Amino acid sequence: MKTQEDDLLVYDEDDAVKFILNYIPADNKEKINVDQVEYVLDVVYDYYEENGLIDEDSTEEASIDEEDMFKFILKCSKKDKMKLSEDDIQLILDGEFEYGKSLGIYREDEENE
Repeated sequence: MKTQEDDLLVYDEDDAVKFILNYIPADNKEKINVDQVEYVLDVVYDYYEENGLIDEDSTEEASIDEEDMFKFILKCSKKDKMKLSEDDIQLILDGEFEYGKSLGIYREDEENE
């Protein structure tokens, strides 16, 4: 029987990057490249770590303040001189969310409440 823990093990960053690049609308594909997507995913991971949201020994769901995470990514991208607009970051995050949903990692509970 497949468990939630098994689902967490199938998250593959390379697959996530491909999925996100495929998810981005055609008119934005010229502005967003592999390096930028990988950068945002790395910063998301940093955000999770800094806020204690990663516990490899637990399969409990974490509550993520999406606005706070977005601000964190925006601040890091400006500091690191990444050429990412707010819209670019949001598109990457939307694509990552869709990838996670396709694996069963994320749910849309917030939208249904």
